[in-house]
Parts: sequence; C-alpha cells; structure tokens
Amino acid sequence: MDGIDPGSLDEEARRILRLNDKGGYTVPTAGLYPYQWNWDSAFAALGFATFDVDRAWAELETLFAGQWDNGMVPHILFHAVDDGYFPGPDVWGTQGAVGRGAQGLPSSGISQPPVAAALAWTVFEMDREAGAARLAALFPKLVAFHRWMMAARAESGAVCITHPWEAGRDNAPDWDEAMAGIDPVGVAPYTRRDTGHVDAKMRPTQADYDRYIWLVQFGRDRDWDDAKIAAESPFRVADPTMTFTCLRSLRDLARMADILGADRAEIDGWIGVLEEGVRSLWNPATQSYEGRNLRTGQFAGSVSNAGFLCWWAGVGDAAVRGTLDTVLDRCRYALPSYDPAGPEFDHLRYWRGPVWAIMNYMAAKGMAEAGLETQAERIRRDTARLIAERGFAEYFSPIDGTPAGGGTFTWTAAVWLAWASPSVKGA
Repeated sequence: MDGIDPGSLDEEARRILRLNDKGGYTVPTAGLYPYQWNWDSAFAALGFATFDVDRAWAELETLFAGQWDNGMVPHILFHAVDDGYFPGPDVWGTQGAVGRGAQGLPSSGISQPPVAAALAWTVFEMDREAGAARLAALFPKLVAFHRWMMAARAESGAVCITHPWEAGRDNAPDWDEAMAGIDPVGVAPYTRRDTGHVDAKMRPTQADYDRYIWLVQFGRDRDWDDAKIAAESPFRVADPTMTFTCLRSLRDLARMADILGADRAEIDGWIGVLEEGVRSLWNPATQSYEGRNLRTGQFAGSVSNAGFLCWWAGVGDAAVRGTLDTVLDRCRYALPSYDPAGPEFDHLRYWRGPVWAIMNYMAAKGMAEAGLETQAERIRRDTARLIAERGFAEYFSPIDGTPAGGGTFTWTAAVWLAWASPSVKGA
C-alpha cells in the first residue's frame, strides 16, 4: 500500500503481542482489560500464528480450558485477581452457576461472539502440519461451545444476547430500546475503573453501566441458569454479531469435521437453522441486518458494522450492498460501527461510531469472498492507514482518525499482522 513502510510496524505489532502475553493467554491491553477475553483471545491467536504457530494454538487451548461443563466459553477468564478492573469475579459470582461444574477458572457468566472456530480454522490453514493434532483435540470443545450456543441462545432462529457485553458491542444503539426497559433499582454501590484508564467520553455512559451491573446481578441471583434468564430477563436481543460469527464458525466447523472424518450432520442442522434465522434480522426500513428486541419484536433501526458481517457468514444481497456503499460514502475511514447519519452517532464513544480493526477484518474478508473486491480493499486500506498513522489503538474515529480507547491493543496488532499490513501476501 502506497506510503506505508511495513517493516517497523510489523515488528511493533509483534512486540505488542509479546507485551500482552501473560504466559498461555493474552490480555487485550494492560490496565483497562487485565484478563483473558474470549473473542480478543481468538484474535490474539490469529496474530501469533503469523510468527509463532505453537503460541497461537496455546492461546486457544487456554481459552477453552475455561469452558463450562455445559459447553459455554465465558467472555472473561479471571486468571489472576486485578483490583484495577470492575466487575471482578466476586461480582459475577459464578462459583455455583448452573452448568459450570465444580472445577474451573473463575469467570464471568456470559459468553461472547463465537469467532474461535473460524479463527482456529484460519490458524490451521496457515500451517496444517503443525496444527493437525491441535485442531483434532480442540474440535470437540468447539462443537460443544456451539451446541450450547444453539440451545441457549438461538430460540428465535438467530443468536441472541442476554447482556450487551455478550455481543462485544457494549453500548451499540442496537440495545437502546431493550436497555430503556430496565430500571436499575437495587444495584449495589460500585466504582467504575474503566474511566480511570480512558477518557469517559470514549466509554459507555453511567446510565448504561448501571444497567450492565443490574443485569450481572440479575444473572447471578439466578445462578446463571440459562432457562431462568431466558424466561425472566427483560433483556433478550437477537444480535447480528453473534448470529453472523456463529454461522461463519459453523461453516468452518463443518470443514474441520470433513478433514477429521467426523459426522457433520448436527453442524449442518445448525447451519440450516441460522441461514433461515438471519431473515428475522433484516429490517426492510433501513435495508440492513439489525438487532431485534425479542421482548417487543422491535428492530433497533440501527445501521451498524455488525450488519455488514453478513458476507463473513456467507449471506448478503444487492440490497445490503447498497446500504454498505452509502455508509462508505459518509466516512473518511471505514467501517464505522454506526452509520454517521444516524441520530445516535458519536465518533469517539465506543460502539456508537468508531472504527474497529477486528470488525473490518471480518467484514472485508467476507466481502472479498463474495466478490465485493472494491469495498473490501477500501476497508483494508483504511485500516492500514489508521494503524500506520495513529498507532495500535483499540478503535478510531471514522471522521478524523483520532485513536481512542486503550493503546498497544492486542487485536489491532493481530489484524495488522494477519491482514492489514502491506507485507501480508497479496497486499
């Protein structure tokens, strides 16, 4: 890519991965996120695979060492206590959780977008010989994770979330209606730690946080019983991020089954359910895939980068392509996490506008596979330009490129090494 010298940036990205490596697991960044996060960890594996494939497999294996007996892989694994983060394991209270089992790492009680299988397949394809035995050992755990996901979260045909943190897009406008229905009465007093690391204008609001903690307490009071939460919680939203990442991972699980000689019938059944279920996320009013409140049936009315993961999942049509092109025309740097023309747009506030390298990676890879080479290359070049000019930030403004959130960020470094860097084959 013109004007970018990848050599020093490649080395800096490798340095960041090593810096955040805690021995078998990687933290997203020091201070702000001091534990192992589910989808962050899968992206860390992708980055490590570009220079240390053994370490890449170790990252995935450590993540699945925290898998619950029911198959759920938590969104946070608390390997070591860090008082600089809230809410910690004492607030989550998962020790006696339904489905967890008697043993295991302290963890949160929710999951995150299931990108692990798709990225494990990518790591495997980077070095099949080195990964053959590791993939075979991980495969049944990946299947168990998706079996849990389909049983516990896919009753509508799409995959839903029980907490905004489960989507990974914490304060996205997709959840505004459902969140407004929560009266956070009874939330125990707490002190936020995130705003001690990052400017508050780049983070969710206090009103959001009160509801986040209310939902944590709600789940804890029900011993994280999926059935009780599904029946009683006011917050249950079908999510394009969860649905599209799950569908992509299921397609890659089927490929794994083929090379391992395993029966893929169950996996194919799940694929069929989600291929039908994604239709329930299509909002004809906005010509996009959106979150849908399962309690009210209402669409979010939110055009987001999550909707553009449809191509990563192997679905998408001319209508959503038109929406994509409109959004691309509205921003200097793609892809914004929320349409700049939307009423809730904020170019620096977390998932209400900023550009995220991991979403760009998935969306653009899917677009390229579907033949949308021009859009995919625009997104890849914008990602490379942001990182080259602004550093390895957690996210960036789509308007002026301002780096925001945490710095020296693991998944931004990983995406650079695996896809955005001009030194990547084919760049």
